[in-house]
Amino acid sequence: MMFLIFAMLVATGLGVAIVGSVALPARRDGRGLFTTRAASRLAGVRRRRPRTH
Repeated sequence: MMFLIFAMLVATGLGVAIVGSVALPARRDGRGLFTTRAASRLAGVRRRRPRTH
């Protein structure tokens, strides 16, 4: 069981490192994280979601 927990932590750490190594330089260069298509879809979802306060 301890091996499974350790393996999950290692996999999560590797995933965070890979995403960080791609996303951080892109943000520094002024590029967004989303493509134009993805950004427009995200904006549509935000418009359609119910307001909760």
